[in-house]
Amino acid sequence: MSKSQPHSRKPNIGVLALQGDFEAHRSALERAGADAVEVRTAADLDSIDGLVIPGGESTTMLKLLEEENLFEPLRRFGERRPVFGTCAGAILLAKEVLNPRQPSLSLMDLTIERNAYGRQIDSRIAQIEMDGQPAEAVFIRAPVIRRVGAHAKVLAEYQNAPVLVEQGKHLAATFHPELSPQGHVHERFVSKVRDCTV
Repeated sequence: MSKSQPHSRKPNIGVLALQGDFEAHRSALERAGADAVEVRTAADLDSIDGLVIPGGESTTMLKLLEEENLFEPLRRFGERRPVFGTCAGAILLAKEVLNPRQPSLSLMDLTIERNAYGRQIDSRIAQIEMDGQPAEAVFIRAPVIRRVGAHAKVLAEYQNAPVLVEQGKHLAATFHPELSPQGHVHERFVSKVRDCTV
């Protein structure tokens, strides 16, 4: 068998489909070279290599996770497999959440503040730099990452605040890359998932 064969299989990446624009994430993942499936139950986690937690409203998402008995299975999944959180998904990944304080999966060593930009950034398309190249970032009632732990790496900033951070196999964005035509962020996550499935 060729050593390159493990890469020939498309990674199977789930999108948490309880709330938010999970369809846009599905499309972005498929364009980035993955098979994308919707995740609604703990059993759905058994067949995927990585997971995207989309934007939405983090307190509502927490409530839905508890109702579906998904919170603990999701946390355990994230201890083994890559997870990518956008906007509300990034809030759920953080170790500490402010404004107000709320439970989280604590998979990334971040402190994040909900709705920190205020109304002026309820919806905004901004230009950021990622990997030395200009990129589009769509912000919708975005949170702000206030603290980045020593083992996390800032990949992009906007207004002097981190907006894209990776830590090991996980990725968090305070913007909505699924709403931009550029696929760099999803491609990066698909690459992370591939690396973890080899």
